Amino acid sequence: MENFRLKVFRAVAMHLNFRRAAEDLLLTQPAVTLQIKTLEDELQVPLFDRSGGRVTLTPSGKLLYDYAVRLAALAEEATQAISMANGSAAGKLLLGASQTIAQYVLPRMLGTFQRENPRLQLALISGNTEEMLEALMQHRIALALIEGPSLRRDVKTVPFIEDEMVLVLPPHHVWATQSIDVQQLKEAPLLMRETGSGSRRVVEQALAQTGLRSRDLRIAMTLDSTEGLISGVEAGLGFTFVSRWAVRNQLALGTLATATLRGLRITRLLSVAYAAGPEPSGSAGLFLRFVTGRAAEILTSSISGQKRSEQKRSEQTRNGKKPSTPRRKSRH
Repeated sequence: MENFRLKVFRAVAMHLNFRRAAEDLLLTQPAVTLQIKTLEDELQVPLFDRSGGRVTLTPSGKLLYDYAVRLAALAEEATQAISMANGSAAGKLLLGASQTIAQYVLPRMLGTFQRENPRLQLALISGNTEEMLEALMQHRIALALIEGPSLRRDVKTVPFIEDEMVLVLPPHHVWATQSIDVQQLKEAPLLMRETGSGSRRVVEQALAQTGLRSRDLRIAMTLDSTEGLISGVEAGLGFTFVSRWAVRNQLALGTLATATLRGLRITRLLSVAYAAGPEPSGSAGLFLRFVTGRAAEILTSSISGQKRSEQKRSEQTRNGKKPSTPRRKSRH
C-alpha cells in the first residue's frame, strides 16, 4: 500500500547511501537514483545534498522523511487492521529490544508467537534502552522491549516479567557460590555497561541504596554489550552484574559462578514500551497482549530448570565433589 517512491526515499534517507539502499530494496543503484530524481522533480525541490562526497538530507528532505515514516506506519496499520478484521494477523511488525532482552529473553517468546501467527513477518533491532526508546519515538519500531521503566513522559511502559541481576565471577574465585557483604565490592574490579544502559542504571541505583556510591566502585572497564561483560569475566578481567538470563548456560556448565550479596537482591522489571496515547492496535496490540499475558508462563518454566542445575552444582561443590559436565555423544 505504501507509495513506492517514498519507500525508496526512506531507504536512502535511512542509510544516507544509495548503494546500501539499493541492496536493501533488491534494486540496482541506477534504479534507485531514478526514483529519487523523479520524486525531486515531482516536488520541485532537492531532497539530498550529494556534494563533498557525502549524502545528506536537505531541509526539505528532512521534512519529507518525517512524513514518509508516518505514512509507512499508517499503511502498515491499515494492512494489519484489514487482516485482523478477517481473523488473522498479517503484514510486518517492527520491534526493538534492549540487548539482554533481544539476545536472551525474546527468542524464547518469538517462537511461540510466530507459530501462532505464521502470516506475520517480524523484524527486530537492538541497542541499549535509550536507543530503543529513541527509535520508538522516531516511528522506526512499533514497540520497544526495555529493561526497567522509562524515565520519559512521551512513552508508556507495561511490565511483563521480573528479572534478577546477579554478580558473576570466575568459578574458581573464593567468592564463588558464597554470600558476601556489599561493602566487599569496593575490592573488586568491576566490568560495567555503558552510560544509557538500563542494566547499569538498575545496578547503580540498587547499590546506592546500601550506601555504596558509584565513585566507591573500582570500575575496571566499560563495555557496550552483555556478551562483552561475560567474555571479560571469563578472561579474568573482573566481575560484573548481568541478567540471570544472560548467563544461564555458563552457570549450568560451571564455566561461571555467582555470589550473593547479603541483604540485597537486585531485580528489575522487563517492560514493553509504546508511544504515549491509545494502546497499540493491530499486530502491535496483538504482540503487546501476548507478551504481557503469556511471557511469564513461557519464561518461568525455562528459568526453573536453570536454577535446579545451579543448585545441584552448588551442592556438589560444597560436598567436595567435582561438578559433573555434560558428556559428549560419540560420533561412532
